[in-house]
Amino acid sequence: MEFRVDRSSGLPAYLQLVRQAREALRLGWLGPGDRLPTVRDVVATSGVNANTVLKAYRELERSGLVEARQGAGTFVKAGLGSADPAVLAALRARLVEWVRAARAAGLDREDIDALVRSVVTAGETEGEGVAVT
Repeated sequence: MEFRVDRSSGLPAYLQLVRQAREALRLGWLGPGDRLPTVRDVVATSGVNANTVLKAYRELERSGLVEARQGAGTFVKAGLGSADPAVLAALRARLVEWVRAARAAGLDREDIDALVRSVVTAGETEGEGVAVT
């Protein structure tokens, strides 16, 4: 896993790292037992301060998702994804095509993000994908 930080996003760098780790867990790219990159490696690839990486890793640890092992690194303790990896892969492939079509239609990243959020939010308010007990 390689972390990337977008300095223009407005989201603090440590939260971007947390979000990326959680997404990797949810998508099955990281799973229990996997080792997160070292703080030194994240600093080298993302350009953030070591304290920023440590703050992100502590947040993931507080969430119960990872555990720091003295002298060994930080390891995934729990996964987040519950969907079948094959289903996720198929949906991702369809989404890639959709994003290509959106870009061909002239939408930029912010347009695409807004459109996706509006659909997800509408689905939540209409009861789609929300567990009813």
